[in-house]
This record gives sequence, C-alpha cells and structure tokens, in this order.
Amino acid sequence: MAAKNQQKRFAPKLKIKKGDKVVVIRGAYKDRSKVREVLEVFPDEGRAIVDQVNIVKRHTKPTQTMQGGIIEKPAPIHLSKLMLVDPKTGEPTRVGRKEEDGKLVRYSKKSGEIIK
Repeated sequence: MAAKNQQKRFAPKLKIKKGDKVVVIRGAYKDRSKVREVLEVFPDEGRAIVDQVNIVKRHTKPTQTMQGGIIEKPAPIHLSKLMLVDPKTGEPTRVGRKEEDGKLVRYSKKSGEIIK
C-alpha cells in the first residue's frame, strides 16, 4: 500500500466540471435541493466550490491592501454530495461516458443527452 503522503499516479476523471449546473443532494438543510453553478473543482481532493453553497465565515485581520472583518465565502464541498442537472429535464442525473466522433463525452443517464 502507498503511504498517505505519497502522490497519486493520476487524477481521476471527474463527472463534474467547472461551469456545470449541479444540485446539492447531501449536506446542510439550507443548501439542499439548490441548483447552482460550480465555480472551481479540486480533482486531487475530490471537492468543488459551488456558488452560494457551504458558506463559511472567515475572520481576517486588516492589512495594507484589505480591510479586516468577517468575510463570508463558499467552502469546498465533496463531489459525492453533488449531482449534475440534466440539460433536457432540469432534474438531477447520473453521468456516463461514451465515445463519440473519437472523443470521450459525458452524457446524462436519465435522458441520454450529451452534456457540454
């Protein structure tokens, strides 16, 4: 077995990308069932930052360039707690991969439509 601090050989292929519309299926009650956009994805950690979901408060000291105070910002949420929204029906769907024109593309398991 590899040690915990060793680097992985490759980053896994993710079903969620930056700019996708996702719905939160687990987590805080106030965040659930919201359809939001993915702002950033961290493949090595298996997490993503989603717009207006998992908001945390950070207490910051004032610096020369920035005013101090309590700042609210979104924290990363695990990818297993997110489901991609079907572009056709607007409902949460699982994602599959298939080859089309020599390229591997993502598609919705619910409607079969290709996700761009």
